[in-house]
Amino acid sequence: MQTSASPLMPIPGAIDPVPVPRAVTPRDDGRMDLMGLSRPQIKALFEEAGLDIKAAKLRSKQVFHWLYHRGVTDFEAMTDLAKPMRGWMAERFVVGRPQVVEAQVSSDGTRKWLLRSDDGQDYEMVFIPDADRGTLCVSSQVGCTLNCSFCHTGTMRLVRNLTPGEIVGQVMLARDALGEWPRGNMASANDDEADDTPQYSADGRMLTNIVMMGMGEPLYNFDHVRDALKVVMDGDGLALSKRRITLSTSGVIPMMARAGEEIGVNLAVSLHGVRKDVRDELVPLNRKFGIEELLAACAAYPGANNARRITFEYVMIKDKNDSDEDARELVRLLRHYQLPAKVNLIPFNPWPGTDYKCSTPERIRRFSDIVFEGGISAPVRTPRGRDIMAACGQLKSASEKKSKADLRRLAEEKQAALG
Repeated sequence: MQTSASPLMPIPGAIDPVPVPRAVTPRDDGRMDLMGLSRPQIKALFEEAGLDIKAAKLRSKQVFHWLYHRGVTDFEAMTDLAKPMRGWMAERFVVGRPQVVEAQVSSDGTRKWLLRSDDGQDYEMVFIPDADRGTLCVSSQVGCTLNCSFCHTGTMRLVRNLTPGEIVGQVMLARDALGEWPRGNMASANDDEADDTPQYSADGRMLTNIVMMGMGEPLYNFDHVRDALKVVMDGDGLALSKRRITLSTSGVIPMMARAGEEIGVNLAVSLHGVRKDVRDELVPLNRKFGIEELLAACAAYPGANNARRITFEYVMIKDKNDSDEDARELVRLLRHYQLPAKVNLIPFNPWPGTDYKCSTPERIRRFSDIVFEGGISAPVRTPRGRDIMAACGQLKSASEKKSKADLRRLAEEKQAALG
């Protein structure tokens, strides 16, 4: 879904990072997918395709609005473009969406989608409705490289990064499914296409927040996540405030400051343990970037203050990290680094094959009370979507790493099927 090759992605290894390039899957019809592209990128494509600078600037502004503010996927629906221009664009470009393999709805209203990319890789996204908000949990990678022992996604191998188009496409698809695109006519009064239909007005929104907490470690796909979120935050498009977007990391310290400076969204940290031996087991990245180093990086995160607290995610696992001593050490660490913090206590969500068990409700309440008494907010997150494996730590697809030979064979099979 992207027009250029991705930058190399560092992956934590025993000695040195391993570069993993993402293979770009070109469309069979040769057209370019505009999904996930910014206005300057769309303008550049239009110039390359033959429009002069002035026309490319105007048309990119119009198309950007139709793509991201109106949710339109058909150039014929872009009524402020002349008919010949619509045809010219349709010959050269497309507006894509992820392919939906399966859509499930939980008994509590949580929705989960299994999505498939152009190169046949699967990934998941989840929408969680609440009384006062609706949160979309977005994936950044197919699989994950961190191998967190409590997380179902961590049992997958990393397949590849998602492109900006595939990340933004999740938001677009959710808006499609929720019926949240504005209605009304956008044709200019001077356009011979204008009609008497009602003018544009904003609708109410169910999707109010985004969390980069789906499959993958966002900071190991930094460039693509940054570019995607900038499109999502653009005031002329989806226009979601950075205060309504949260990026979660397991503690990729070298990228945290850049995330604050270049993206500027809220930060969440997957902590899950306050003792080295425990966090080494639950979050193996801790062996590379330890707790004290991580908390120091949190203290330096740009924009963090009492109005924009850092969220520390803490999964509650029976007899592993849920003792009174663990709670007191958590308070001590957060106060020592003078962190503007909130702790989300997450009851462990079971998945097939795990030996971990969820802490008892009484133990979770006791843990929460100790942290609250230490002056730090520690609400207990209500599990959502467990019955469809959509809860925190449960996401996993059947995608697997494919060799070049596998990819070539799949491409040949696809071509044969097309005739």
